[in-house]
Amino acid sequence: QVELVESGGGSVQAGGSLRLSCVDSGKRYSTYCVGWFRQAPGKEREGVAAIDSDGSTRYADSVKGRFTISQDNSKNTVYLQMSSLKVEDTAMYYCAADFNCWSVAVLETAPVTGQGTQVSVSS
Repeated sequence: QVELVESGGGSVQAGGSLRLSCVDSGKRYSTYCVGWFRQAPGKEREGVAAIDSDGSTRYADSVKGRFTISQDNSKNTVYLQMSSLKVEDTAMYYCAADFNCWSVAVLETAPVTGQGTQVSVSS
């Protein structure tokens, strides 16, 4: 069973950086993809980034060039490096896993998610 635990959120000023971590404390099957979606108050979920077990990555247009997703299989951990943060990036960020992430939007309804970590960006 996949169990996801996020960490690394916090408060930063616009232009700053944060790195989120997602640890699979359960058993990650090789066919899973893992990624992140976010949700701001009063807004719908938005898929942000995803990485397949073979290392293929996908990003939402809103974060391309600013966010980088990576994984360390030896640590069962997926990272989201966020740079050049904007106020509009403020949201709760959730790690999620699914069998196939052909689009980051798939993560918005993923069957497995973590509890979330808050990211707040101020101007």
